[in-house]
Order: sequence, then structure tokens, then C-alpha cells
Amino acid sequence: DYSNRNSGAKNQEMTIANHMYDAYDLKISPTEVLEGPAKNLWDNTYGRMTEDQKKLWDEAYDPKNQAFHEANLEGKDLVRWKYQRYIKDYLRCIASVDDNIGRLLDYLDETGLADNTLVVYSSDQGFYLGEHGWFDKRWMYEESLEMPLLMRWPGVIEPGSEDTHLVQNLDFAETFLDAAGVEVPMDMQGTSLLPLMEGKDPEDWRKSIYYHYYENPGAHNVPRHYGVRTDRYKLIHYYRLGEWELIDLEKDPKELMNFYGNPDYAEVQKRLKHELDRLRELYRVPEDS
Repeated sequence: DYSNRNSGAKNQEMTIANHMYDAYDLKISPTEVLEGPAKNLWDNTYGRMTEDQKKLWDEAYDPKNQAFHEANLEGKDLVRWKYQRYIKDYLRCIASVDDNIGRLLDYLDETGLADNTLVVYSSDQGFYLGEHGWFDKRWMYEESLEMPLLMRWPGVIEPGSEDTHLVQNLDFAETFLDAAGVEVPMDMQGTSLLPLMEGKDPEDWRKSIYYHYYENPGAHNVPRHYGVRTDRYKLIHYYRLGEWELIDLEKDPKELMNFYGNPDYAEVQKRLKHELDRLRELYRVPEDS
């Protein structure tokens, strides 16, 4: 019920139960004329397919959609159906991506290009798969803050190795420049990942990261917020709501509790606020943002 979190968590519009578009999100072919955002989203997906693609789409979804309409589901049964449609589509998509990345890696191996190629598999954000009752992204909670980062470079990266340092996508450009032997400009805000790729543990590596979400008013009604994350804690400021959250990932890994204002966390809260101010100054974030 989001009772222990910010008011924006209660007022968001991204629950699987109530906020998925039938056509765009759930691939249920429209049975009536669509209007507004629902029409635009459907037209930009199904509408731009070729006739051959539409034929394959219809063959895959029409029988399932017919069964859905005939079932006339309600309540929890309907929510379960939505989740199953959503998660199965997601997993099929991921499986297809994995298969084709495998084809690419096989090609590099077969052509002798692998040793001279740095492969980076990542994304622009994580994605909710039902956690907190949600789909989509945007929040500073772990499911959308974290993103995949897999790298392969034979002779540099040890196969199967893992790294737990805090890294960000703003480090990618510096990494590519460094790997190519090009000097990284001083005004770039990230840090080359090459030392981590080589298995090193730099003493001066960052101990925190900054996050900022600006888009409100906007899709899913997620409030604007910024925050700092360390290895254990998060401090999040919902600045248009005038609210804060302090999350202890060790005690509350599912991020269901807000420890902001708790006397037991007074020193942690003070330290995180100082670090948040430091990062906002480092990244030159405008004061009114």
C-alpha cells in the first residue's frame, strides 16, 4: 500500500493491475477505436509494421487474445493474466536478444576479431517486472536504478569475473577512449572502467553515485527526484513534494521502509546530505532542479 514511502509512490500510474494499455502494453488487438495516447502508441508499433510482420503478429496473438476475451476475467484473475502476458513477452524478447548476441560473439570468434574487440552489453536503465506492483522504470529504487553491464575483451577481462564497484553509464565514453589509447578530456564527468576490467581495485574509486529524474508532468506520474546511493544507503529527495526517503539496503533490500527522520539514522542522514550536496556541485546541477 506504499504507506511507508513517499506520497508519489501512492499516486504513480504504473501498476500492472490498473495502468497498462490493453493494446500497447498487453498486445490485445483493439476492439474499438482508440483515442489519445493509446492510439498514438498502438499506431507507432503495430501501425508501422509491414504486412508480412502484421501477419506474423496476428498469427501469434489473435488466438490468445480470442481466448482472453472469451474468458471475461475480473479481479485478481485479470491481474494474474496481465502479469503472465507481460512477463512472458518480456522473457521471449530477452531470449531473442540473447540468441542474437550469441550470433555476434560467434562471428567475432570465427573471424579472429574477438581479441581486438571490446564487447559491452548494457541498457539505459533497469525495468520493473512486477516489483512494487509496477512495470516500466524511472524511480531510484534498485530495479530501475541498476542496469545490466556485461563486458568481454579476451586478454584483458578475466572470463566469468565479477566486479562490485559503483559504475555508471557516464563512464562508457571514457572507457572507450582509454581502451583506444586516447587521452580523456578533463571536463568529462565519468571515469574509465579499464582498471576494473583489468581486475584492479583503485583506492580512489567513487563511493557514491548521483541520480536525477526530471520528467514530471509526464508518463506514469512519477515525481521528480534526485538522490545519492552508496554501497548500503540511499537518500532520495522528492523536491516538488517536499519529501525525503532514506533507504537502508542492508536491513530493507526490498526498499519498503523509509528511515528518514529516524533518530537511529541521524548521523547517516547527515553524512548522506553532505555527499548529495557534493555530487550536485560536482555535476553542476542547477539549484532549482
